[in-house]
Amino acid sequence: MNKAGLIQELVKREHISQKVAKTVVDTIFEEMKRALVSGNRIEIRGFGSFSIREYDGYDGRNPKTGEKVKVAPKRLPFFKVGKELRERINKGK
Repeated sequence: MNKAGLIQELVKREHISQKVAKTVVDTIFEEMKRALVSGNRIEIRGFGSFSIREYDGYDGRNPKTGEKVKVAPKRLPFFKVGKELRERINKGK
């Protein structure tokens, strides 16, 4: 599912206009981005949590040329699935 699909599902289930549904979805995603950029953790019970992980820099290699390159330290978003969702997904198998 993508963002447009999520908006359409919200319109269908809640019987609201597409404009209102888009505003709701955009607001949720913007607030999640803002929280992560600020270094805050997001927890959605039954679904999972989002946090920022910090990685040290390291010496890497360009796969095309074999040349050594310095890879800078970075911060990346990390998602950890919640127990309820993990169990529900595994139940389907």
